[in-house]
Amino acid sequence: MTNRTVKISAQAYARIAGVLYLINIACGLFGEIFVRGHLVVAGDAVTTAHRIMSSEFLFRCGIAGDLIMHITDVPMAVIFYILLRPVSRDLSLLSALFGMLQTAILCANKLNLVTVLLLLGGTSSLKAFDPSQLQALASLSLSLHAYGFGIGLIFFGMSCLVAGYLMFQSGYFPKILGVLQVMAGVSYLINSFAQLLVPALANKMFPAIVLPAFIGELGTCLWLIVKCVNVLKWDERVRMGPVIEGPAGM
Repeated sequence: MTNRTVKISAQAYARIAGVLYLINIACGLFGEIFVRGHLVVAGDAVTTAHRIMSSEFLFRCGIAGDLIMHITDVPMAVIFYILLRPVSRDLSLLSALFGMLQTAILCANKLNLVTVLLLLGGTSSLKAFDPSQLQALASLSLSLHAYGFGIGLIFFGMSCLVAGYLMFQSGYFPKILGVLQVMAGVSYLINSFAQLLVPALANKMFPAIVLPAFIGELGTCLWLIVKCVNVLKWDERVRMGPVIEGPAGM
């Protein structure tokens, strides 16, 4: 592989990752804010059920958007592994594995949203339950989805911490990007563990607690699209070898 090929590949990988990241963020905001944030009324199962069924297609679009977000997760994890591997192959792989684990959890978690549609859809197999029971069960499924989302973000938070550290050490990404990614990871971890341990506190902190995560991710996304990587420093890092050696110098 020639030096020119390496340079073009690094730039192309960075821009592809940036575009995928932008799609990822847009789909995530659509599902959480513009769909479920609009349809779900906290503590009111009846109103929530009526809103979902009166805007069923929108609710289904939210699920589809979430799945598109998770589709982009996979190539993003691979590309970030490639971009950060010159710093440390082992830590870059660890970040990718954390990201993949998050994606697996969140994809499985979408079944809770599908369950909401099945419960409220009036299928014949559920005639034994009265409407108020089905609405309560649908509300429970929405709560399970919220908790599942938080659990998945614990692993994404860990991925951000590792990736941010590698960006900071890389030399071909600006150090501020590493700081922003670490900031995003800490934000997700605080929010998710607060949701599990002290729900009342989590409700008070949200959405302010995830604002640093949004800033960190959007900043990284836009930098990848506009600036990519510093090609000269990337090339130098590839020639010099990893900043952080693995076991036995591997």
